[in-house]
Amino acid sequence: MTKQLRESAGARANLYSNGPEWDGAATATIGEFKCESPEEGAALLRSICDEVRMQGITRVLGPMSGNTWHSYRLVTESDGTPPFLMEPQSGSHDLAAFESAGFSPVSRYVSARVTPEAGIGPDPDLMPGIEIANWDGSAPEAHFAEVHALSTRAFAGNAFYQPIGLDAFLALYMPFVPLLKPDLIFTARDAATGALQGYLFGIPNYGHGANPDTVILKTYASLRHGLGHHLAQAFHLRARDLGYAQVIHALIHEDNASADRSRRHGGEVFRRYALMGRVLDD
Repeated sequence: MTKQLRESAGARANLYSNGPEWDGAATATIGEFKCESPEEGAALLRSICDEVRMQGITRVLGPMSGNTWHSYRLVTESDGTPPFLMEPQSGSHDLAAFESAGFSPVSRYVSARVTPEAGIGPDPDLMPGIEIANWDGSAPEAHFAEVHALSTRAFAGNAFYQPIGLDAFLALYMPFVPLLKPDLIFTARDAATGALQGYLFGIPNYGHGANPDTVILKTYASLRHGLGHHLAQAFHLRARDLGYAQVIHALIHEDNASADRSRRHGGEVFRRYALMGRVLDD
């Protein structure tokens, strides 16, 4: 993944020329965007789009640092609470700059908070042959290699998905290993074979200090319908038992089952985000 710095008066960004497909078309992406005013930001974005058009690319996404494995989305609404750990952040002029440069939302997301007790629902239907347990904290490289293999299958149908190699995946996640609490990381395995069928990754919100009272439900994925519900139930039960006051349902696509489940459990949306896109050949 190659990035190229682009700067102008009052604005800067990185251009990535090999972004994920958008409706079957190749894209470039714009990441690490900063601007001092909407006008200066929009001018740089328009200049980058002109450059991309000259390369024969007709779709641009942003903010996105190359692909969805890295930072992407901008904040469109917020209640002003401080950012949580690993949350994308936006400058005060970013949204206006993208809109002025002809970008519009192509995908929308939310983060919501809920008490652990509210996040616990009725027991989900039994799933014979599945065993849910915590990661024991050992052999982190082997653990995340399994997570990588499952993720590449579970996320393959998602919009804007682009595969990532194991080495690049480990480079993203291994630095967080010292922060991880195995009690908040769950695996679901085939009882007969031991094969990983799903996982859930939670982490304390260290963005608010060393001993936070909030925990983040960051990511979960599975290969079997309904398994995510089991993993989320186990997570909220554990968050309650560990004494956390709040759970953050982080960066959920607003149209997926996780967002619906969060709403049904009283999730209070405190931040909204968008991935912006522009079609250059319209």
